[in-house]
Amino acid sequence: MKPLFYLAVFQLACLGSLAQTPSSPSLPPVFSSEQVRKSQSDPTVRRYLSPVKILWQTKAITNSERLLKPGNGQADLSGKDLCSLKSTGSMKPGILLDFGKELHGGLQLVTGQWKVSKPITVRIRFGESASEAMADIEPKQNATNDHAIRDLTIQVPWLGKLELGNTGFRFVRIDLVDPDTELLLKEARAIFTYRDIPYLGSFRCNDELLNKIWETGAYTVHLNMQDYLWDGIKRDRLVWVGDMHPEVSTINAVFGYNEVVPKSLDLARDITPLPGWMNGISTYSMWWILIQRDWYQHHGNLDYLKHQKTYLVSLLNLLTQKIDAQNSETLDGTRFLDWPSSENKPGIHAGLQAMMVLSLQAGTDLCRILGDPATATQCEAAVARLKKNVPAPNDSKQGAALLALSGLVPAQQANQDVLAVNGAGNFSTFYGYYMLQAKAKAGDYKGALANIREFWGGMLKLGATTFWEDFNLDWTTNAARIDELVPAGKKDIHGEYGAYCYVGFRHSLAHGWASGPTPWLTEHVLGISVVEPGCRTIRVQPHLEDLTFAEGTFPTPFGLVNVKHTKLANGTVQSDITGPKEVRIIR
Repeated sequence: MKPLFYLAVFQLACLGSLAQTPSSPSLPPVFSSEQVRKSQSDPTVRRYLSPVKILWQTKAITNSERLLKPGNGQADLSGKDLCSLKSTGSMKPGILLDFGKELHGGLQLVTGQWKVSKPITVRIRFGESASEAMADIEPKQNATNDHAIRDLTIQVPWLGKLELGNTGFRFVRIDLVDPDTELLLKEARAIFTYRDIPYLGSFRCNDELLNKIWETGAYTVHLNMQDYLWDGIKRDRLVWVGDMHPEVSTINAVFGYNEVVPKSLDLARDITPLPGWMNGISTYSMWWILIQRDWYQHHGNLDYLKHQKTYLVSLLNLLTQKIDAQNSETLDGTRFLDWPSSENKPGIHAGLQAMMVLSLQAGTDLCRILGDPATATQCEAAVARLKKNVPAPNDSKQGAALLALSGLVPAQQANQDVLAVNGAGNFSTFYGYYMLQAKAKAGDYKGALANIREFWGGMLKLGATTFWEDFNLDWTTNAARIDELVPAGKKDIHGEYGAYCYVGFRHSLAHGWASGPTPWLTEHVLGISVVEPGCRTIRVQPHLEDLTFAEGTFPTPFGLVNVKHTKLANGTVQSDITGPKEVRIIR
């Protein structure tokens, strides 16, 4: 099952196909068997999408509506119904196209025949917002070509086709560079590159905003499931292990097993010899342990877990050495939770202390499964020591969330003192997931739902179709939507805000670490949690709060668990639950 909005926006019936790219490469017989053996198959497919709207155009452009019509990717000799862009010595025409939704891929241009059979030079700018597609590469608003080329000048052929680009975008601006020239365009279609996989998990309730937030989180992660699991499709097209944790939680809730997860976990392991930290960040190595625990819990693949044993045990041994005589963590490397908390040193220390407890507890469980009681006992002893030292979070919602989840601080206390203060103020896109999880542990489901509506709903109100690398509710005052050219007197929320590594247009607007509400809604509103590895046992305990009903599906290795919860007139909840016979369901 795929979200209805996903199908409607792109109008691609072909997306309903469950066909998968063959796992083994296949090349024509003219290639040697050695070339075939060493070749790599592509896990993604490509679909071609026409723009849905023209947001802006200059003079000297005629028949631009032609570009909104479906195309076939083929140049022809008819010369009919083409879009014309005419330049003079002093005027260069340009047009801004809106494809309706953030996507990953590039652009296909199909041209007509102009008077002289020679290439014409055009400038192409991709943008995650309309204003980014209109921006120049300059320091003021930090439009860049980092990680992916999104601003380039290139020649298009006479009576032919050109495909270019490999980035994340929704908007494309096309400018004619050559003077005294006429460019004839038959088509300008987005090349949508993605894994053609079914949305097995689902969520629906009587609040359409929550439905859209669930779907948007799922789609954001789907876009980042490329060759590896990235955290951003425009910038940071890298395997950042900490960022992967909310993404993997979303994958478990929506897609079930996908090879991109172990492939990315293994890459991080193989390029990080100990005692180095993954991505240079101690917490990211700890997130690797937590992902391994969660992945095994959902999929029960003991063979895969056994392949991690040597590295896992050595990493756990390294962590147990990072505790001083006062039972305080002494982690080196980059001391980092997330960017918004990066200047709160006491808050970071509190979070690191909690992360040590969480990862060593997970390591204890994994070592017992792997038949290594000695390392399990060593981890337990380290946890006991760490629990004797409980740092204050210093008003850091990130630190407070981790303290609550680790059990170092009672969840109700962390929620009352820090997490619930000022609503979704000081939430963050990455650690917002753990703030929500801590609030659920405190029993504050009502507050968590309000935070989701305010914070993630705030991005949707500004035109987001994917969730962003960072977001601050303070930015929203007098801000324009990202799907419009910024009106006079309004703030450009993409170009004028951001900090640290994401100033201005460098800010990623499709970041998988921001998808936390998707698995949270599945786990706490639908109430589905995994009790026994491999989903052998599932617990269903819904929390509807102000909702009148919630229903959905959850993928297991044996098939889908289906739930529907209805609030009755007397306030009780009636639940209808079905699942595969191999899965024991408890309430």
